[in-house]
Amino acid sequence: MYWCKIARNESEFEAIAKLNYDTFVEEIPQHKMHPSGKRTDAFHHENTYLIVLKDHELVGMIALRDQRPFSLDHKIGSVEHVLPEEALNGKLCEIRLLSVRKEHRNGRVFFMLARALADYAYEKGYGAAVISGTVRELKLYRQLGFLAFAEKIGSEEASFVPMFLTKQRYEQSVAARFQHKRYIFYPGPNELTPELKKAFQHSPISHRSYQFSERFKRVQTQLVTMTGASHVHLLAGSGTLANDAMIAQISRLKSKGLVLINGAFGERLKRQASKMGLDFEILEVEWGNPFDTSIIKFHLNSGLYGWILLAHGETSTGMMNSVDEMIPICKEQKIHLCLDCVSSFGAVPISMKNVYLATGVSGKAIGTMTGLAMVFANYSIDESSSIPTYLDLGRHAKGGIPYTYSSQLLESLEIALKSYENNERYNLLRERYQRLLLVEEMGELEFLTKQGFPMIVTFKIQQINKHLADDARLSGFDLHYQSAYLKERQWVQMSLIQPDFEESFEKFQLWLRNYITYKKETVNSI
Repeated sequence: MYWCKIARNESEFEAIAKLNYDTFVEEIPQHKMHPSGKRTDAFHHENTYLIVLKDHELVGMIALRDQRPFSLDHKIGSVEHVLPEEALNGKLCEIRLLSVRKEHRNGRVFFMLARALADYAYEKGYGAAVISGTVRELKLYRQLGFLAFAEKIGSEEASFVPMFLTKQRYEQSVAARFQHKRYIFYPGPNELTPELKKAFQHSPISHRSYQFSERFKRVQTQLVTMTGASHVHLLAGSGTLANDAMIAQISRLKSKGLVLINGAFGERLKRQASKMGLDFEILEVEWGNPFDTSIIKFHLNSGLYGWILLAHGETSTGMMNSVDEMIPICKEQKIHLCLDCVSSFGAVPISMKNVYLATGVSGKAIGTMTGLAMVFANYSIDESSSIPTYLDLGRHAKGGIPYTYSSQLLESLEIALKSYENNERYNLLRERYQRLLLVEEMGELEFLTKQGFPMIVTFKIQQINKHLADDARLSGFDLHYQSAYLKERQWVQMSLIQPDFEESFEKFQLWLRNYITYKKETVNSI
């Protein structure tokens, strides 16, 4: 299989030097011959090399650098003086040493390098890239989206044309049209099935219309049936908005609470509760660890607390926090149990009959676009004189539709909820999770927690594989790893909620096995 990564170790740099020599000494006589059969680039220590491998053999490369002066600056003067305006929006980088072994010049490797270049340059914030394109491959460069911006330079034997590439030009190129599919493992936004997309192709209808009102009621009925809650309140917004609205209601209790934290979203609940001015204490354990039930029982039996708040599905760790043992104590002590179920709702069946307040969202495990926030309640909420207007669930609880909603979002949510008939969606997500458990048993990846749930899984990446997510992205696999808390801990996440998970994971598993074997053979990776 062909795959792409950033070169980081000495064996890769040696292979680059050999390919550099083969291409730019023997094939294109740009430099003098040398008995070593290798050529180290003059800017080697400033270069970032994107390489393509066929299984474990390096077959293509491209180098980038942004240190000035560029090699082109030496040849034609400062490139800014001749570049068109479209190439001057952002920082420039220079591309050098674009090369593919002759036996692999089938277009696929060039296109893979082009996509990796576009992805890498975009993430680094480059506005454009410049290159000295050999006249022997001008057709190829144009297929990649490059455009000449100065006259030909060099000798008759080694002639080059100064060219530039922007993200927009790449996206309009032949290479972009023929690039391989990307495999998405993000926890949101969701790729939509054709059926779910249809809702967004329909013209919007008024939220005051009879048709909208009837759909609104049907969706509410579906949601309370799924959860066993007495009421559900829909807001136009994200899961964070749902949690703000829930916490605003908690503020009306006028009692002290306990916030449980074992991940980033538990910490977010703490910040939200602080901003709402709630009186509370925290019980915090190391991220990814379960709470000690005996300690929670001790706190709940103390008589100090009127409510408890926690993330049911902790997205940052992929952990499901059990509440089963809290429920009888909360009932006995008249403590209000409040849950952030933004990630767990739709991933596993949840009974909210004994929960005071809980939240969900139309995105995540439900499978459609986010944008409809849900707050479930087991009591009738009346209007408040102090809660900000939109957060006041009492305004949503009168049976009417107080504010504007997207009719397309509501229609798509109604369609998505149909997949829970006969537990179809729950079963699908559980089967996907079981498949991941088998991968862990084989030792290919290590789960952060044993208390996972079928929405998102967090992997611990060992030192030898710390660049796994970056390299996977260059090969077309979009894992979730860019959040600051994930980078800090060298964690990588994979969601199970995208519609083509089965195909994507099959491709990823092949890539992963090849990657692990390759890394073992280059144990001097940095």
